Amino acid sequence: MKDSTTAQAFPASGMMASTPTPHCPRMENLTPEALTQVAAYFQALSEPARLRLLNLLRTQRHSVGELADATGYSPANVSRHLALLAQHGVLARETQGTSVYYTIADPAIYELCNLVCDNLARRFERTAAHREAFAPAVARKAPAAARKARAARAR
Repeated sequence: MKDSTTAQAFPASGMMASTPTPHCPRMENLTPEALTQVAAYFQALSEPARLRLLNLLRTQRHSVGELADATGYSPANVSRHLALLAQHGVLARETQGTSVYYTIADPAIYELCNLVCDNLARRFERTAAHREAFAPAVARKAPAAARKARAARAR
């Protein structure tokens, strides 16, 4: 059995794995073919335009035309992105007359997005704190001096 309390550092990304290290039994023994499918799922989410479309679909279904109007993307481009997300099971597609509507088929996608966004926010906060710690003393004092000067002028 593996030690589930080991913290691992990822220096290239500036990220630190949380303690205890999460155990992911489903991914642990996947075949290369299954890992390819997992990678394709993440690749479907790697396009900013698709994430924008997912945000618009968060609360209600939309037609391709509505999404094209909201984003400024062409209907053909929106349709292509939505079809790929539907192919990976993220979206469901419903035809009504001549319009095609899309809805979220797997609400867990937002849990995944929230997990990633929270992780990025923590990383950016740490990065900002590190930058501040290494900023020259003059740069740290400059904002205080500027505030004093503004306060003096305001009097």
